[in-house]
Amino acid sequence: MWEYTNQVMEHFERPRNVGVVTRIDGEGQVGSLSCGDALRLTIQVDRDNDIIEDAKFQTFGCASAIASSSALTEMIKGRTVDHALTLTNQDIADYLGGLPREKMHCSVLGQEALEAAVANYRGVKPKAAEGQVICECFGVTDVEIERVARTNRLTTLEEVTQFTKAGGGCGKCQEKLEEILARILKKGTGKPAPGNGKSAGRMTTLKRIKLIEDSIATQIAPALMRDGGDIELVDVNGQEVYVTLKGTCASCPSSKRTLADFVTERLRTLVDPEIVVKEYRPE
Repeated sequence: MWEYTNQVMEHFERPRNVGVVTRIDGEGQVGSLSCGDALRLTIQVDRDNDIIEDAKFQTFGCASAIASSSALTEMIKGRTVDHALTLTNQDIADYLGGLPREKMHCSVLGQEALEAAVANYRGVKPKAAEGQVICECFGVTDVEIERVARTNRLTTLEEVTQFTKAGGGCGKCQEKLEEILARILKKGTGKPAPGNGKSAGRMTTLKRIKLIEDSIATQIAPALMRDGGDIELVDVNGQEVYVTLKGTCASCPSSKRTLADFVTERLRTLVDPEIVVKEYRPE
């Protein structure tokens, strides 16, 4: 069972703006019933001022898909079309107080539906329709994968699947996904990445600690929990990060290797290549 925030449950149990707008000025349909998640978004626009007057949705999917769609409609109503397009999938997740990592594709679905509806309103081709289909199971293109990976700074194949569902079916596309991911990581995201030394040097202490906390909570702890383990951040002192291993990790003979190989590697990639991870053992 996924752990959902109160905001997610509120929008799931009492979704806002369900249905179809009175006058459809733009319509976006993404996903498919065969894939498990499908979303139809319709918008009504004040053409004189280019403001979204109303937005409604019809969604087939899980609690996260319904909540993300509901949140999206609330977020875009009253905005200009250009302002609405600045919303990212992370903005949708943040509005809901966060989504389980494995359900982030639902927020991506909302962002793509909005872009498709605006493209329809403007009479142009949506970005998601461009590119070559890489994942045939879920109809995901290389353009979608690259955009989502860059925007959300994805670094692993597992993250790509969590955010796009690509690779989550038959698995035949995984080699192509790895090639796309390798190309993105080689070129960089176009933003100051949390793994390069220059970015780390400009971070304040508070931002640095927050990034370490977030990386442990969203990237490292979930992986350890799958094997019955866990990890807790104890302290940060310059480049040194002190953590406590819990669960099966605490008594595992290979815990030191876990620190050296997995935890250290992830924090060096996500935060700072000079980080040293040490296990804190209370006396």
